[in-house]
Amino acid sequence: MREQLYRKLTDKKALIGVIGLGYVGLPLVREFYHAGMKVMGFDVDPEKIRKLKAGKSYIEHISSSLIKELIKSGRFEATDDMKQLNKPDAIIICVPTPLSKTRDPDMQYVEGTAQAIAKRLRRGQLVVLESTTYPGTTAELVKPILEESGLKAGKDFYLAFSPEREDPGRKDYTTATIPKVVGADDKASLELAKTLYSQAIKTVVPVSSAAVAESAKLLENIYRCVNIAMVNELKMLFDRMGIDVWEVIRAASTKPFGFQPFYPGPGLGGHCIPIDPFYLTWKARQFEQPTRFIELAGEINTHMPEYVVWRLMEALNDQGKAVKGSKVLVLGLAYKKDVDDVRESPSITLIELLRQHGAKVDYNDPHIPRTHRQREHDLRMVSKDLSEKMLKGYDAVLIATDHSSYDYEWIVRNARLVVDTRNATAKIRNGKSKVIKA
Repeated sequence: MREQLYRKLTDKKALIGVIGLGYVGLPLVREFYHAGMKVMGFDVDPEKIRKLKAGKSYIEHISSSLIKELIKSGRFEATDDMKQLNKPDAIIICVPTPLSKTRDPDMQYVEGTAQAIAKRLRRGQLVVLESTTYPGTTAELVKPILEESGLKAGKDFYLAFSPEREDPGRKDYTTATIPKVVGADDKASLELAKTLYSQAIKTVVPVSSAAVAESAKLLENIYRCVNIAMVNELKMLFDRMGIDVWEVIRAASTKPFGFQPFYPGPGLGGHCIPIDPFYLTWKARQFEQPTRFIELAGEINTHMPEYVVWRLMEALNDQGKAVKGSKVLVLGLAYKKDVDDVRESPSITLIELLRQHGAKVDYNDPHIPRTHRQREHDLRMVSKDLSEKMLKGYDAVLIATDHSSYDYEWIVRNARLVVDTRNATAKIRNGKSKVIKA
């Protein structure tokens, strides 16, 4: 079985299944397609399947022309029928791993997917989990569920973990060129997983176990989370001291060694950094080991939207206005510049906090024409078109995402007050007296 699957992979005759056609799964579909392989995409959202079959993309950096090409080629099929999971030779799981309201791992999507696979699992299939999770998930959660089929991992089927490293909107690296870490708990599974990804990804990095691969992903994101928390804390301190944290970072960055710049913001966004560190803190409690750095970083970062709103309230107060009843325009709904991704975006929290304080809030985002229902949020808003008259009608403009398409000079010129959380207005020549950094 192992030799047969190996040959199918290297001959590019294997059928690849991708479960979860979002910001991780759809780029993988693209890369395996470009590698000349056949791909089946699975998703429980029938609307996504309908759009894909119609040749339409719902992710900004995946073009509809590519989706049409995929469909027309005959080498891609999108379906919400999980009964077809017995067809692929290799199955890659790319489903969400959110946190519960108590910041515990919510594994319902991984569990449900593993159960769906177990019902159709056949001998010789390879299953790879990509969803970011705590160390031990592959061995302690996914493997037992799959083995309920009566088949044994490493003997009858193969199981591995390979963390996703997607960064939507990035130009210098793509899914194909970002090195791919792969870990498994038996030699056959590791070799087959390496072979699978080597067909579409330029560099594959094998590690000794699934747990090492799971931990590597968490380390990457905890590293960023802790350092961002540090500069966010310094931002609040330096603001009190009358020091521009952005200028401090620029100065420190001139050192050619021993320093890497991280930048403050209105809070953490995206699926990874706000969530992944807490998967490790949860697991660490099982070993009675405190994770104080991670927990402190999480406390600081989750507090940032409240700090931004407090700074906005101070700025309005200086103009003799209360936030209650004030009109506030939030610029940027996406969690970072130049993307359409709103997962865990601090802009969502900012809007909800401002509403709680009685503000009348609108938003503009050229990448997100309207909001959509999320697991924890449903803003029901439509992006407002920018104009001179429109900007002048707001008591404050809050820059939450520094999209490149914004003309910040023009925005500041026409706004009454600008609260800048991203240092987006650093290069404007006029109107700096209207700008408050937050």
